[in-house]
Amino acid sequence: MDTKISTASDVTVTSNGNVGCPPEISATSCLHSSAVPFNSGDATLGRHLARRLVQIGVSDVFSVPGDFNLTLLDHLIAEPGLNLVGCCNELNAGYAADGYARSRGVGACVVTFTVGGLSVLNAIAGAYSENLPLICIVGGPNSNDYGKDRILHHTIGLPDFSQELRCFQTVTCYQAVVNNLEDAHELIDTAISTALKESKPVYISIGCNLAAIPHPTFSREPVPFSLAPKLSNKMGLEAAVEAAAEFLNKAVKPVMVGGPKLRVSRATEAFVELTDTSGYALAVTPAGKGLVPEHHPHFIGTYWGAVSTAFCAEIVESADAYIFAGPIFNDYSSVGYSLLLKKEKALIVHPDRVIVGNGPTFGCVLMKDFLQALAKKLKKNTTAYENYHRIFVPEGHPLKCAPREPLRVNVLFEHIQMMLSSETAVIAETGDSWFNCQKLKLPEGCGYEFQMQYGSIGWSVGATLGYAQAATDKRVIACIGDGSFQVTAQDVSTMLRCGQNSIIFLINNGGYTIEVEIHDGPYNVIKNWNYTGLVDAIHNGAGKCWTTKVVCEEDLIEAIETATGAKKDCFCFIEVIAHKDDTSKELLEWGSRVSAANSRPPNPQ
Repeated sequence: MDTKISTASDVTVTSNGNVGCPPEISATSCLHSSAVPFNSGDATLGRHLARRLVQIGVSDVFSVPGDFNLTLLDHLIAEPGLNLVGCCNELNAGYAADGYARSRGVGACVVTFTVGGLSVLNAIAGAYSENLPLICIVGGPNSNDYGKDRILHHTIGLPDFSQELRCFQTVTCYQAVVNNLEDAHELIDTAISTALKESKPVYISIGCNLAAIPHPTFSREPVPFSLAPKLSNKMGLEAAVEAAAEFLNKAVKPVMVGGPKLRVSRATEAFVELTDTSGYALAVTPAGKGLVPEHHPHFIGTYWGAVSTAFCAEIVESADAYIFAGPIFNDYSSVGYSLLLKKEKALIVHPDRVIVGNGPTFGCVLMKDFLQALAKKLKKNTTAYENYHRIFVPEGHPLKCAPREPLRVNVLFEHIQMMLSSETAVIAETGDSWFNCQKLKLPEGCGYEFQMQYGSIGWSVGATLGYAQAATDKRVIACIGDGSFQVTAQDVSTMLRCGQNSIIFLINNGGYTIEVEIHDGPYNVIKNWNYTGLVDAIHNGAGKCWTTKVVCEEDLIEAIETATGAKKDCFCFIEVIAHKDDTSKELLEWGSRVSAANSRPPNPQ
């Protein structure tokens, strides 16, 4: 199959220094294959798959062993340059692969048939929603058992082995079931190349008796492949640019807003260049935070309707034209469908099409191409930014704490702000950390990730593991609520095994605070744990780990000094005791609006 898989050096870096874009697949640069055959031990299906993973930039695979994948794991371990990271459960392995893909551009996990596959499924669905290329590999049944009317363990007791496959069909862009060696090479290559082209997860099932068998198609270096680049329709691109330029050049105070699909479109740099040439005010949607450099001179903050950062919504919603590049308008990002935007004022740029106001839609137009071409057609217009600059009032600081006063969450995040640099990355868990972290001002090069579209609580623990494993040049700072941590806490163990030095701020406020603000009930109260005691027990004297519990600002200052000083090479776990009603004002507003959207009565029949 004439395809190309990029090397690790092909993984792109965003213009603000953040890693996180999918690998840029070139049609012209190919890997060089050796004419010297491998020995038979290297020419197996398992080693071929392992080499392919290394070639696309995967150096760590997150796994949970099971009897159907054990032989395959042997062959993955044997591959130089590939490290197997054993996780405590499949869900966390999937979340780790998600976090890894956000930093490295692609991630991979390996689980066993059905019991492992259905366990990892939730994480794969999250990666699909976030447009992350992720290779989910499952050790499948013995190839001799297909079609033999046999009942296997790890199944629901039927001789039909397709249940797992059917579940994955809706959350992956390609599925490959490898139960013979003749087409294994093509199936694997097609799956991996599809993941990279579509920036979505794929599913590969490998028969448990096939991984160790040599085959002529694996006897040499994998054939270098060349993924054909996606191209814009030339006439459509020209028409879209002409219509967009006419639409924007007649506007008095246009603005630009970047969304999460800038990443999958590899268009961050083009978006920023358009800002530079146009002079427009620059904002991001909440899920776009971290993709656009916040040190840019025209950056005005996060546009999130009623819970936007200060003065941002006023500028965006009062504009007479706005470019939204790669947005996702769902009930959460629109604050319960309450954004004050008008379609006739909006230029919406999707990864492969452009919509101009109430006018035409231009298909087969790639975002990157469109933004680059549009930059050459726009007149300079700094009116919106000048308006922002006139009305802007610097944010105040939280009230000064009395000595030993119980710590407030806004004080906590004031101190986290001071920890950020180009050598850090922030992981924000679903919950009030969404809103508190959104207000952090990211220095140049500081990473930032959260799972806005899928919003699966507990995601951040595995994502922290995976991101830290990929971005070894950054120290991850994770902000996690106690309810979310209880879902996936086990893989703190894996962070310690891997020698990671992440910092987790565990915000202990006694329950699911975000759900309290949407709809309260006794089910939102959880059993309190001794979280530092739990992490100490997981540590068990093996690895570098430091834990502490803080109840006031004095404790917090001391803890941060220790974590960034004497314990800078350790995994640091800081449990922050907070009042159950201590929430951001943005969560209070957002929660009431989302609650109203959820509780709308049925339309009349």
